[in-house]
Formats: sequence, C-alpha cells, structure tokens
Amino acid sequence: MGHKPPAADTNHSSQYPVRAAEYVRMSTDHQKYSTENQGEAIRHYASSRGIEIVKTYADAGKSGLQIEGRVALRQLLDDVQAGRADFTVVLVYDISRWGRFQDADESAYYEFICRQAGIAVQYCAEQFENDGSLVSTVLKNMKRAMAGEYSRELSTKVFAGQGRLIEKGYRQGGPAGFGLRRMLIAEDGTAKGILERGEQKSIQTDRVVLRPGPTDEVEIVQGIYRDFIHGGHSEREIAKKLNARGIVTDLGRSWTRGTVHQILINEKYAGDNVWNRLSFKLKKKRVRNDPGHVDSI
Repeated sequence: MGHKPPAADTNHSSQYPVRAAEYVRMSTDHQKYSTENQGEAIRHYASSRGIEIVKTYADAGKSGLQIEGRVALRQLLDDVQAGRADFTVVLVYDISRWGRFQDADESAYYEFICRQAGIAVQYCAEQFENDGSLVSTVLKNMKRAMAGEYSRELSTKVFAGQGRLIEKGYRQGGPAGFGLRRMLIAEDGTAKGILERGEQKSIQTDRVVLRPGPTDEVEIVQGIYRDFIHGGHSEREIAKKLNARGIVTDLGRSWTRGTVHQILINEKYAGDNVWNRLSFKLKKKRVRNDPGHVDSI
C-alpha cells in the first residue's frame, strides 16, 4: 500500500526555514499582476511565515488558459514529479496566476500533482489558507470557476470591441502586405505616421488603417492584376516574371505561385476590410466561419 508524503509544514515555529519555490505569471490583463508586484507580495507572505524562497519559476506574457506554452509551470511540475524539487512549498500570488483554465478540474489536477509529492501550494493573496479544510476547498473551487469565467467574459468584450472597430474600417492586427502600409490614426482622426513592420501602437485610443504603399509597389500590384486578368498569365508565370526583374516580396523573399495567389484573392486590395474568417477563441479549436454568419461568443 502506497504511503502518502506528509503535507509541508509552513508554520513559522519550525526549527529550520521552510524552503519554497515561487511561481509567477503575467499576461496582459492588469498591471497589478506584473511579476514584480507578485514577487513582492509573495516575499512579504514568506517572510511573515519564516519561509525561504529558493527558486523562482516565471512565465512572462503568458495566458493562463492552457498549460501549453507556459514553460515555467511545466518545468515546475516536471521537477516535482521527477523528485528534483529542493523545496516543500510552492507560493503563488493567487488562484488566477496558477491558471484561468476553462475546466476548473484542470487547475485542481496540477495542484494535486504537487500535493501528491508532498509539496503544498499556497496562494499568498487569497483570504483563506489552503489547508484542505472544507471552507478552503469550497472557496478554492469557487475561485477557480471565477477565474475561468473572467476569461470568458473578457473574450466576449474584446471580440465585440474588435467587431465595432472593424465596422469603422480600422485594422485589427497582421502585416499590411505588399503594396500597402499601416497608418497610425489618433483618436481625433489625424494621421500620426506609418508603422514599420513589427511596430505596434503604444496608445490604447490610437487606431490603425491600411493605406497604399510606395508608388512602385502599388504599380507592381496593379501589374499583377493586369497580367492575370487581361494578359492571361498564370500565377506561376507572374511569379517568375517578378523574380526575373529582381523584385522581392514584403518579406524580402522571392515570389512564388502562392504569394501571387494571396495578392489576387485578398479583398484588402479591393478596399474591403475582412475579419473573422477563422475563430480561435479561448485557445480552442480553430473554426472556419461562414461568410454570411454573424459570429458571437
């Protein structure tokens, strides 16, 4: 019969300091959840209980919806399961930092992995001790459900906001493409300048629209359409012609049948702003949407 390891003792009266690892995660939802703020709260919690923090696992800029991509949390669990952990407690700011999993049982499962190895998980900013009591169990499960619900509500609000901006003609992410440029627009509608590839707007109220790029690129795009529609040239022939002239794509690469095809089929070259062809909500399966379907979450 297996022997369950004893729960970690976090009582400050122990003879030796309890050794702990801290886990911090920051997404983009709020400044209060910066890794620095989390770390400060965790250190205060530790010092008041005679706990020594010996290791830090940090996932910066990571969503809490899935464990995939959260390298630090995966490493923490691997260390725990492999017996490499030289600590007996994991300190986390609050339950939402552990994860905003859509299935509350998933969050509980990862905590169970730690507890099964004799390592306690303590949530430093919660108003209860994670001591296995009925009260803490009920509150913890409720908080896990609330964390998942927060993500669902936020997703709904973000999606609706993006839809309104699209209807007004604003661009929602993605490179401009060959022959086009992203123009930054202030809240009052005045143009602020062209965003280079990889640059992002820094002010929340700013918007982005597409504008024709340099004259030579615009003429090349027009030539692609002329060759295909009026000249009867195939996409492959057009690509070969562009490469022979030493022209490269917006990524600095040679033209292929595929890159020519993307220009010919993309509605943005006709002045149309198309969005939500594919849905990828809350990290779930990608869905191709019917063009006539008005999507909602």
